[in-house]
Amino acid sequence: MASFSFGSGNAAKLLRIPLSLAGRLGTLVVPRGDRWVFGCGAGIGDGALALHRYATAQGHEAVWLTRSQREDDEAAALGIRTLRRSSIRGWWATARAGVLVVTHGLGDINRYADGGGFIVQLWHGIPLKRIGIDSPATTQVPNVPGSAILRRAIAILYRAAAQRIRVLPAASDRSRGRLESAFGLPSDRVVVTGEPRVDVLSEGSPEERRARASARLRTALDGLAETSRVVLYAPTWRDGAADPAVPSADDWVRIVRVLEERDATLIIRSHPLGEGGYVPPLPSRRVRMLGSSVLADVTPVLPAVDVLITDYSSLAYDVGLLAMPVLFLAPDAEEYAHSRGFYGRYRDVAGADAASSWPDVLEQLEGLLSDEAAFTERAARSATLSAEMHAFRDGRNTERVYGAIRARGIRAPKGAV
Repeated sequence: MASFSFGSGNAAKLLRIPLSLAGRLGTLVVPRGDRWVFGCGAGIGDGALALHRYATAQGHEAVWLTRSQREDDEAAALGIRTLRRSSIRGWWATARAGVLVVTHGLGDINRYADGGGFIVQLWHGIPLKRIGIDSPATTQVPNVPGSAILRRAIAILYRAAAQRIRVLPAASDRSRGRLESAFGLPSDRVVVTGEPRVDVLSEGSPEERRARASARLRTALDGLAETSRVVLYAPTWRDGAADPAVPSADDWVRIVRVLEERDATLIIRSHPLGEGGYVPPLPSRRVRMLGSSVLADVTPVLPAVDVLITDYSSLAYDVGLLAMPVLFLAPDAEEYAHSRGFYGRYRDVAGADAASSWPDVLEQLEGLLSDEAAFTERAARSATLSAEMHAFRDGRNTERVYGAIRARGIRAPKGAV
């Protein structure tokens, strides 16, 4: 069952307008300093964590705004100073900060104190499906009288918030054009630096990356079976609607059979904003859940995965940095293209052989796991797709983003050379 929708989120946004105005008045009289404030809609991770580490290594004072005890504990384990996002101290820290770093939206930090701040929007993936003002889903509101007016109001609020972004990193020129369009930003705000969140996929040798990722994955999934291959299934969010790819009972029988025969484990990564009925009718050691409540950021464990199955997730672009084969499962591709839309044609990304059912994708998976030539061909196809979207693969994206921030007038910390 979905746990969030744009309609409910936008309704709450409209109700918060008086608080937003009050907060804006407050930031007009509170001077900003040099501290950096970080927030991430997915928890302690993503590009925000990479930039936090780099900025603090340069000597910047920083604080992370959290939303739960779990995030507090995860940050404490990493030695990160935290404040609760929605507390008075969280508002004050946001209002006084010189740099505000987010990955999803301004709700990652204290949304009532961002006025006048230098906002760095790292985003959380190369867009395949349309996002922001390019997508009709962004301005959804409940079906009530006057909904058309409410949608226009949401569109105005979204554009106004996006215009406060000062730096938005892009993975490549192709990605840059999509982000400029989605956020309605001029080209000087969207910079091709590479994305900090994927630096971890380029650091060290393949063997070192695999070892680090495997250790982290086994920590997250205690008792993970020792199998020859690991398959990650990562369906994307359906904007609050049900996921049409949830396996049937018969599908589960086929899934477990293939996993058993090919000595593989299927790890299911539901989108943080939605949940699907992905638990098999009968427990199997071959199927494990890796939701955001288990591991906030999936990117660091990708080198431990052998095959990705997805529909519209930006992971399809990212795993190509590892030359990982990708299989596409999208029963609703035609409907999704109409209701949400893609940048370009879905076929150009997923290929002519994208599956529309579990039996179809399992047939392809069996081929990959049993035929080394098929595996190699899919791996090359994935690497080619990634090369078209990732301009950098040197592990220095975070460094370039920091340079872009400094180039726009943000001061070095006291004592820095």
